[in-house]
Amino acid sequence: MAENKGNENIENKEEQVTEDQTEATSSEESTTEGEELTEVEKLTQELGEMKDKYLRLYSEFDNFRKRTLKEKSELTKTASEKVLSAIIPTIDDLERAIANTKSDSDEVKPVLDGVVMIKDKMLKTLEGQGLKQMEDATGKELNTDYHDAITQIPAPTEEFKDKIVDVVEKGYTLNDKVIRFAKVVVGQ
Repeated sequence: MAENKGNENIENKEEQVTEDQTEATSSEESTTEGEELTEVEKLTQELGEMKDKYLRLYSEFDNFRKRTLKEKSELTKTASEKVLSAIIPTIDDLERAIANTKSDSDEVKPVLDGVVMIKDKMLKTLEGQGLKQMEDATGKELNTDYHDAITQIPAPTEEFKDKIVDVVEKGYTLNDKVIRFAKVVVGQ
C-alpha cells in the first residue's frame, strides 16, 4: 500500500505539474496574443497618425502652391505699374496741350488733330495693358478710395455743397487697382 500511495503521490504530482504547465502555456499564449494585439493596435495607430500627417502636409503644400500661383498672377498684372505711372504725366501734358490749343486757325488745326490722335492711340494702347482713366467725378460725392481732395472752396451752388466741384488731375486704375488718385476740389 505504501507503494500505491507513493505511486499515487507521484501521479498526483505529475498531474499537478502537467496542469501547471498547461496553465502556464495557455497564459503564455494569451499574453503573446495580447501583446500581438497591442502591437497590431500600435501599428494601426501609427499608420493613422502617419496618414493624418501626410494629409496635413499635402493640404499645406497644396495651399502654398495655390497661394504662390495667385501671387504670381497678381504680380504679373501689376508688374507694369511703375512704367505706366511714369507715362501718365505725358498723357496729362497731351491733354493740357489740346486744351490750350483751341484755335480756329488753319495752321494749328492739323497739329491739334495730330496731338489728339497721338493721345487717343496712347490711351488705347495703355487700356490694352489694363490702364483705365477714371470717369469725370464733377458733381459726385467725394470717395476717398478714388479721390484725393487737394482743397476746399465755397460751393458755387447749393448742389455742389460737399461734392466735387472740379477735377484737377484725372485718376487712373490698373486692373481695378488705383495707381493714381484723382486730385479734386470739393465744395463747402
